[in-house]
Amino acid sequence: MSPNSKQNISILCISLGSGGAEKVISLLLKKLKHDYNVTLVMFYDVVHFTIPEEINVVVLSDKGPDRPFHLKILDAYKFIIKYYRFIKSTNTTISISFLAFPNLINGIISTFSKKVKTIISERGFPSDNVSSKLSLYISKLFYPIFYNRCDELFSNSVHINRDLKDNFSVKIPMEVIYNPIEIPKKTIDSSTLNATNNTLKVITAGTLNKRKNQIMVIRAIKESALKYDFSILGGGDLHDYLQSEINKLQLEDSIVLKGKVKNVNDYLLDSECFVLSSFTEGFPNALIEAMAIGLPSISSNCLSGPLELLNENEEVIIKEGDFFIGKYGLLVNNDDYIGLSKALDYFHKNPDEREKFSMLSLQRSKDYQLESIYKKFNHFIQN
Repeated sequence: MSPNSKQNISILCISLGSGGAEKVISLLLKKLKHDYNVTLVMFYDVVHFTIPEEINVVVLSDKGPDRPFHLKILDAYKFIIKYYRFIKSTNTTISISFLAFPNLINGIISTFSKKVKTIISERGFPSDNVSSKLSLYISKLFYPIFYNRCDELFSNSVHINRDLKDNFSVKIPMEVIYNPIEIPKKTIDSSTLNATNNTLKVITAGTLNKRKNQIMVIRAIKESALKYDFSILGGGDLHDYLQSEINKLQLEDSIVLKGKVKNVNDYLLDSECFVLSSFTEGFPNALIEAMAIGLPSISSNCLSGPLELLNENEEVIIKEGDFFIGKYGLLVNNDDYIGLSKALDYFHKNPDEREKFSMLSLQRSKDYQLESIYKKFNHFIQN
C-alpha cells in the first residue's frame, strides 16, 4: 500500500515522557506506521521514548509543562484551537487520545468535526486517579459530557471500564486492550532460581510517591526474620522520606534506593523476585515487564491490573496478614505489609516455587506481546 492511500491518523498526548501511557504510545507507533500516515501531536516537547522516523511530530506549545495553573488554562484553550485546525488541514480521519486532558479535547473536537472518528483511552483507575476531591468533582462533571461525544473508548483493564460506566456515566462503546510489551532479548533461566540462598534478591520499580507505596515493602522487610537484598528503582518526591525510614529501621544493609536507572532490565535480570506495592494502578507495566524477564512476582491486589495479570481476573479473598497463591504469582491486600512479608518469606523458603512461578511468568507475558496486542488495537480502531 502506498503512503498516499493510507488513512491519516493522529495520536494526541500531553508528551512522550517516562510514564506508562507514553510507553504504550511509543510501542504502538512502531506498528501503526506500517498501516497509517501517523502524526504524533504533543502538548509539550518532552520526549523520553523512541519515536520512529516515519512518524510526523507536531508540538502545540513551545513552553514547558511546569506552568502555573492559570497559564495551563490558557494553554488548554490554545490547544483546542490548534488541534482543531490541525485536524481540518491534514484531513485526519481518526483521532486517538491518551489520558484525561487529551481525551477531553478529543471530545470537544468531535463536536465540531463529525467526519473525524474520535477514540479516547483511559489509562488509570478513574475514581482513584485524581489528586484531590476537586479534581474528582471536575472529572465527574466533564467526563459524561465530553467522553460521551467520542465514538469509542479503550482502556487497559475491565475494572477501569466498569468504573467509567458506573461512576462517571460513560456510555460509549468500550473495549479492553492490554498494554503491549516487547519480549526482552535476555530472560532469566528459571532453573537458576531453584537454589537455596541465605539472602533473597528482591526488586521493585516505580516513581517514589504515595500511590506506589514503597514504604509497604520496607516495612515488610523489617517484619521478616530472613535476609533480603532489596533494590528500589526510581526517583520521586518521597526519596528522602523513604531513606529516612530505611535508616530509622536500620535496614541500610538490606534496602537500597537506586534512583532512576536506564538499564532497568539489567537490574531485573540480577534479581530473584519482583514486588509491586501500589495502592492503585491503571495497568502495571513494571509488573508485566518483570514477568517477561522471568521473575516470580508478588503484587498488591489493587485496582487495576494485578488480578488480571496474576489470576486471570478471577476474584480472590485474602485474609488480612496473609497472601494468596494465584495462577501466575502471589497477591496480598493493599498496604498489608505483614501479608507481603509472609509472601516474600514464602518465595525465600521455597526455591522450587520461585522456579515454578518464573516459568509461569514467562508463559503469561507472551499474551501481551506487541504483535498480538497491536492486532487487537488495529481491529478496534477500524471496526
